[in-house]
Amino acid sequence: MVIGPNGEQMGIKSLEDAKTIANFAGLDLVLMSGNSTPAVGKIMDYNKFRYEKKKKQKEASKKQRESNKELKEYRLSPGIDIHDFETRVRNAKEYLEKGHKVRGFIRFKGRQMAHPELGREVLERFAENLSEVSMIEAPVKQDGRNMFIILAPKK
Repeated sequence: MVIGPNGEQMGIKSLEDAKTIANFAGLDLVLMSGNSTPAVGKIMDYNKFRYEKKKKQKEASKKQRESNKELKEYRLSPGIDIHDFETRVRNAKEYLEKGHKVRGFIRFKGRQMAHPELGREVLERFAENLSEVSMIEAPVKQDGRNMFIILAPKK
């Protein structure tokens, strides 16, 4: 089956006939679907076809990168100082404004495990300070010695 340069179907032709038609038009005969019956060949400029295919792949990978935004992790502690906390909030705010997700994370050490509520308060305060640019995607969860919260940018 041969498809012409303008997309019109030229019918079923032999390979030699199709090559002759393509050479007469000054174009290439490109096999589009070889495993179908009958095989489908298209008369076109192969370099242009390759260029457009590459361009489409580049665009698709660009869109995929945009959809796979990063997850930035900010490590806090139950006894974090005010200025350290404010610095992390300011940095997280910038990151959220770029459209990325943020994870606030606390790892309890030694006796800190006796008071997990202190860590929960720090994470809730972190989310509260970022509430104007973010929404809570995953609430505060504790997993062994770790406690975390995930914030996503507001649409």
